[in-house]
Amino acid sequence: MDIISFSVLISKEGEWFVASCPLLDIGTQGRTEEEVKENIADLIEEYMEDPDTLKPDSETITSTSITMTSVPVIIRQTEKPREEFC
Repeated sequence: MDIISFSVLISKEGEWFVASCPLLDIGTQGRTEEEVKENIADLIEEYMEDPDTLKPDSETITSTSITMTSVPVIIRQTEKPREEFC
């Protein structure tokens, strides 16, 4: 049994924490950050153990990284601002 670290993104959306693993294109949610970490770890394990799922090779897994950055974007004002998106 090997222990491998996967790059995972975690964000808070409303009352939920959402985690995704871009390398495997999978995601899950949880009510707390700890819960979502447990959920994504379980999901990655299930994904990697599934005999019918194509998996990346170990070099791809260990060499993949994620960078979070800010990108400036010009937002043109629309007629009516969308208040529900905050």
